Amino acid sequence: MQLFISSSMLAELQQLALAAMPQEICGLLFGRDGRVNAYREAQNVADDPLRHFEIDPAILITAERDQRDGGEPILGYYHSHPGGPVDPSQTDADSAAPDGRLWLILNGQDAAAWHATKNGEIYGRFGAMLLDCLDAKGQTAAE
Repeated sequence: MQLFISSSMLAELQQLALAAMPQEICGLLFGRDGRVNAYREAQNVADDPLRHFEIDPAILITAERDQRDGGEPILGYYHSHPGGPVDPSQTDADSAAPDGRLWLILNGQDAAAWHATKNGEIYGRFGAMLLDCLDAKGQTAAE
């Protein structure tokens, strides 16, 4: 699997991560077929936002309702690991549903994409994905 995101959108998310340090940021990714078309920031309502993230349930419920009513599908989630690696943590795996949604983890500089699935090779929950950036014309780095 592969996740496509515009280079400008990824840069925006990295800036949000840098601006929020040392807290983790989080939000939703929208799109289809592995292509991120939009994102929505969410408040991190975790008890300890310096070490964990939890997407504001109201944002998630609204997005699920919008999707059900024909709105943009939720492709997955993003969150940051301030100053840390962009690999999923055990905590991420413990909270991830095996729903096939994508996870984008960033740290203000690096980013990586993951697929939440049953029996993933990472903590039994995640599979690695190729992350590819699109330019303003929608072309990938490989094209």
